[in-house]
Amino acid sequence: MPSTTLSSLTTLRLGGAVGNALHISDPGDWVDLVRTIGDRQEAAPLTLGHGSNVIASDAGHEGTVAVINTRGISVKRLDDTAVAVTVQAGHPLADLTAWAAAERLAGIECLAGIPGTVGAAPVQNAGAYGQQVSDTLDHLTVWDWDMGRLRTLPAQACRLRHRDSRFKNAPDRWTILTATFHLTRSPAAPISYQPLADDLGVQPGARPPVSEVTAAVLANQHRRGLLLDPHGPDARQVGSVFLNPLVTAAQAARWSAAGCPVHTDSDGQLRASAGWLLEHVGYRPGQKITDGVRCSERRTLTITAHKSATATGFAQALADLVRQVERATSITLQPEPARVGTWP
Repeated sequence: MPSTTLSSLTTLRLGGAVGNALHISDPGDWVDLVRTIGDRQEAAPLTLGHGSNVIASDAGHEGTVAVINTRGISVKRLDDTAVAVTVQAGHPLADLTAWAAAERLAGIECLAGIPGTVGAAPVQNAGAYGQQVSDTLDHLTVWDWDMGRLRTLPAQACRLRHRDSRFKNAPDRWTILTATFHLTRSPAAPISYQPLADDLGVQPGARPPVSEVTAAVLANQHRRGLLLDPHGPDARQVGSVFLNPLVTAAQAARWSAAGCPVHTDSDGQLRASAGWLLEHVGYRPGQKITDGVRCSERRTLTITAHKSATATGFAQALADLVRQVERATSITLQPEPARVGTWP
């Protein structure tokens, strides 16, 4: 029987064989997985959802991979307008935002279109259009592999910052099993992102209906080349491959004057546009970077894999881009996808 490969579990479709893949579709199966890991005296498993933000090693992964496919939403009324929404970790984030829009529940409407699962979203504190997971997350249910037990972590214990969390920095310790958000039955949260306000025909601070904001977010992402056809030529990708980099006040002034968009993130830090910086050093949509790796047809910051690509080559291409931008601007790009599996 052929072995499972990381390429079959990730959106880049790269990566070698795994020692054992356990697919968890029923939340009740988690106890069996923990028992299996214990019986084998293995380390914590590599946990994947949709594999939409990882670069999986060509050498694969010798241990167990836990693929979290659990789905389900439960709702608890808190008061006349607020509800606690508990979601299984394997539930697609896009499905959750569509459900919330249909229920007229505000707080996550700007997360529409972000790929991956609900369980993966807190790891990056996923966000867009001025909204992020930490705005509405109340708590997580997690398995703590160091302590060998189930734990409930309130949002403040998750150390959620701009595209960062305690889980991102200790991936072998935690497996997120459910996430609970506090949402409100009301108009959308105040619009803070000017281009989105323009699309909606409102002023910043306005609160249109949740369904209108969700639709506008998806339309804006489509227009900007963020919603790629999963069956098209650029399907093998992980979205934006670099975070918008931190810059000093002096760098912000210099490169803003040169045309680079600069903004202040949710932590109050200055960040420059990673896409602009790539184009500044000569890259454009559709351009080849190396064998089997190129920019997507519609967006420079989305790097795609093709027939001859390898994980090693893809990772090297990102490293080369980092060097080119740093050499030209003294600004350091940080790759967004995590490396998983066995790397040299």
